[in-house]
Amino acid sequence: MTCCPDASFSLPLTGHDTVNHHERLHEEELKNLAKPIKDGLYQNDFTVQDMHCAACLSKIEKNISKLHGVHYVRANLSLKRVSVQWMADLTSPGKIQKALTQLGFTAMPFDVAHLSNEEDKHGKELVKSLAVSGFASMNIMLLSVSVWSGTDPTTTQLFHLISGIIAVPAVLFAGRPFYISAWRALRAKRLNMDVPISLAVLLALMMSIFESLTGGHEAYFDASVMLLFFLLIGRTLDHMMRKRARGAIERLASLTGKGTTVVLDNGQTIYQPADALEKGMTIRLLAGERVPVDGEVLSSLAEFDRSMITGESTPTLLKKRAIIEAGALNLTGLVDIKALKKTEDSFVAEVVKLMEAAEGGRSRYIRVADRMAAIYAPSVHLLALFAFIGWMFWTGGNWHLSLYTAISVLIITCPCALGLAVPVVHVIAATRLFKEGILMKDGSSLERLSEIDTVLFDKTGTLTTGHAQVDRIEGNENLLPIAASLCKLSKHPSAQSIALHLKGYPNQPKIQDVQEIAGSGLETTLDESIYRLGRSEWVAELNPNLKEVSGVVLANSNGESVSFNLTEELLSDAKQALFALKDNRFNIGMVSGDNEGNVSRLAQLLKLDYFSANNRPEDKVTMILDHGRDGKKVLMVGDGLNDAAALSAGHASMAPASACDIGRLAADFVFTRNTLFSIPSALKISTIAARLVRQNFGLAIIYNCIAVPLATLGYVTPLIAALAMSCSSIVVILNSLRLNLYTLDWKAQPDNGDILHD
Repeated sequence: MTCCPDASFSLPLTGHDTVNHHERLHEEELKNLAKPIKDGLYQNDFTVQDMHCAACLSKIEKNISKLHGVHYVRANLSLKRVSVQWMADLTSPGKIQKALTQLGFTAMPFDVAHLSNEEDKHGKELVKSLAVSGFASMNIMLLSVSVWSGTDPTTTQLFHLISGIIAVPAVLFAGRPFYISAWRALRAKRLNMDVPISLAVLLALMMSIFESLTGGHEAYFDASVMLLFFLLIGRTLDHMMRKRARGAIERLASLTGKGTTVVLDNGQTIYQPADALEKGMTIRLLAGERVPVDGEVLSSLAEFDRSMITGESTPTLLKKRAIIEAGALNLTGLVDIKALKKTEDSFVAEVVKLMEAAEGGRSRYIRVADRMAAIYAPSVHLLALFAFIGWMFWTGGNWHLSLYTAISVLIITCPCALGLAVPVVHVIAATRLFKEGILMKDGSSLERLSEIDTVLFDKTGTLTTGHAQVDRIEGNENLLPIAASLCKLSKHPSAQSIALHLKGYPNQPKIQDVQEIAGSGLETTLDESIYRLGRSEWVAELNPNLKEVSGVVLANSNGESVSFNLTEELLSDAKQALFALKDNRFNIGMVSGDNEGNVSRLAQLLKLDYFSANNRPEDKVTMILDHGRDGKKVLMVGDGLNDAAALSAGHASMAPASACDIGRLAADFVFTRNTLFSIPSALKISTIAARLVRQNFGLAIIYNCIAVPLATLGYVTPLIAALAMSCSSIVVILNSLRLNLYTLDWKAQPDNGDILHD
């Protein structure tokens, strides 16, 4: 069900209203709540409680983005939040809030707790309205059945009056959500879908009262009340689904708690709110407390439950200086950690942002629905008007029959089915993916994922554990102290493996000025000599004789070199997961920066369709673009900094939760469990979701093609119109819920393509 403003409406973009003292205080409050982004750029978050649909979201983003000084607008439907970034020298949060009010929405500073309370109140009101309309519908229907069965005129009039006594208070009470929304829209000089709904309900009610008081044979109190009843069913279901999606976000956000204990420089401890935690602070955790921010373990040994991050229930034992993510549960006694990030930048915060983006994102199907909704309200009113005029002409001025036909048209054309066709599927799909440990950024990525026919994998850290071990060292061992010092300065898995192997190696020099080149390696200057550690082709620029050397190479401009041959461990379920993809007729490839020998051996083991080695970041992008020009839709799966460009270039992309920050941000999907079966799971779920969306649109279009002509020709009464409209919405919702009927069954036949069973 949509409730968007008319597409022709636009905001006044300028104005110099004088403000009173109260408004100035409110303006200062909003500025104090603003979060600085960068020089002169700030962000305010507003709660917009009466934002009900994707069309409302679209209209807010479209109109607020036109305001002078507004840099960025993002609306989130589940959280009812509008985030606006604005330039301090060009506008103010007060003007933005006033603009939202002019659009007909009520905006206030965002507060999750307040939103939750308000949403709970709204949910209770919907349930009360639904109960009242349902109770009234049952009683009025009993009276209507008696009238339809045949009664004398006196009994008919009595039953109509009794029905009116039940219907009038029920319609006035149960229809408040629609009347309030319609009134706000009209007051803002716009139309939304609650306007024709309210008009149809009230017209049917008033005509029924007129018929009852004047002794008419027909009254449609049952149509008014049942229309509200079925509309409220749809709105209540939508509210429950939004609450479920928001509940997942709120549960994630609550994992880090509201505050924690901070150790000061003098050894004293204080309680610090989570939002006030800064990088570098020492945090003290008791057993059973969760890590509030990403940090570095300061205690000698600590055990954590990282199941929220990895999906594995086995506790993780971490040594001093190990990195621990926010949300992990402390299973040891007293543990001190050093905060590496602010709360808003921690792992949990990133997951929350991904979940919010999944709900707030809009696909091309939703944009089509937005465009349809933008012209729908005026079209419905014109169609009802033409039906009224046509029947007045055809019947020679029978306003009674003409008005009933117009009311039937208003009721039956309610676009609930079209409005629910996409959002319901995407909310259910996002929840289904989340249960499988997969986080979706937005609905468009889900649609793009359903079109995939080719999957490209990075190797290190994606198909392999990334925990390589040094198998062999060849060359000048005098360079090993320098290699140990360089590798400690890099987060690359190969460098970390070498650093671990050379840990404690004597006479390590202190190196400070190091440049890390993505996809190549590390470069520094020491004792007037240039040193490079990384890919042999890149290092060979210092010594051409190293081009044929395999493994990681350290060389200097003096011609000295040493090489490290690394061996990697394949992920335990990589082979079965890739076979599942092949059995589902996906083309599988690997694109890696590693040498030809390592990549070739792994490709043969996994029976890949093709592979490519010695790739720089730009080479991976070129390969993806070449596939696209050949008509293939590529899913890129990677985890490293050098995969970020490829992840952005892919038709869709996925990254593990262990990926670097840039990799996670560049990917469309992030899987939090240490299994590659997340990839065929996501592909299958996206395919099913796309099929359900097409089915929903087909059902909605078929309904309108049949129902509208029948109503216009006078074959549909207001009661039948209400039943038909509501049934179409229920059919769409039930069809969307079929997505939950699919279950995973990997263990029975791990190597075949029968992944999801209906």
